[in-house]
Amino acid sequence: MPHPQAPHPLPRNTAAVSAFAGRTAVVTGAAGFIGSHLCERLLDLGAEVVGVDNLLTGRLDNLSHLCPADGFRFRTDDVVRPFTVAGPVDFVFHLASPASPLDYARHPLATLKAGATGTLHALELAGGKHARFLLASTSEVYGDPLVHPQSERYWGNVNPVGPRSVYDEAKRYAEALTSCFQRAGDVSTRIVRIFNTYGPRMRADDGRAVPAFIQQALAGEPITVAGDGSQTRSLCFVADTVEGLLAAAAAEHTEPVNVGNPHEITVLRLAEEIRAMTGSASPLAFVPLPADDPKRRCPDITAARDHLGWEPVIPLRDGLRRTIDWAEKHFPAARNTATATVATAAVATTGRSAS
Repeated sequence: MPHPQAPHPLPRNTAAVSAFAGRTAVVTGAAGFIGSHLCERLLDLGAEVVGVDNLLTGRLDNLSHLCPADGFRFRTDDVVRPFTVAGPVDFVFHLASPASPLDYARHPLATLKAGATGTLHALELAGGKHARFLLASTSEVYGDPLVHPQSERYWGNVNPVGPRSVYDEAKRYAEALTSCFQRAGDVSTRIVRIFNTYGPRMRADDGRAVPAFIQQALAGEPITVAGDGSQTRSLCFVADTVEGLLAAAAAEHTEPVNVGNPHEITVLRLAEEIRAMTGSASPLAFVPLPADDPKRRCPDITAARDHLGWEPVIPLRDGLRRTIDWAEKHFPAARNTATATVATAAVATTGRSAS
């Protein structure tokens, strides 16, 4: 039976059904945003799941609806130390890492260690269990790209000493390490470069655009748009991203593959869309653009279509509606229209406003 909080229909990927039913999967970063959705989907497909997380940025609340009766086990552990699990393992999904700019700014060494030592230990676990290994990499390996859209053949434009480098370079090193194990024949590996993903269970305070805009809109606070908002993002709903991870793990394609939505939207348009969908009176407030913030971000998903049979199917408005509906129940800001109107009037004269 699908879990009651599952945000997607079941099943969409028949190859994934046959690949995971009756198998055991280890998911590092299991209590995180994407990790928790992946655990849930694997259980829906009939897999046994061992979730591992040190809870630095993950939350046990994300897994509270899963239980041993479903085939789920959880352990609090840090992948920067060697770890193992009892019994056979068929798949290791390595998602453990701070993933938002605010989180890896708060935890720079933990981010580097998760990408380097954590990836090594997860690969060693997969090798010892003769399991297939999937690295959840990121579009950040492309940096502030000079090529658009970004295909897997593009090597990137990354500042190795900038404020984002702890995440960018950790993932680039993780890809190199994973590729090394694949070439040596020690582990069968897969690399997925995840582009901007959004959906239920994102933290309101993690600093990414979608949860930040929703939180601000629901609270009646100014919606803070970086720069002039002309930079683009390509937003993929979490259910689609999880299907991409599963398709990659089940396929025989071993080269890196982009998983994301190829439809771009400007950050300004995104803010306006969220404001309209929440019925908020919040003004837009323009703030300085962060260092090394990518100007355009859009995946070329030709390889995912050709080798995985995958592409996203959930439209942005549908995904935003599901995310907003969840946020209205779980985010700390409960909308109060009267209070919001007073608050927005008080700040409307500060900064630029696109109201």
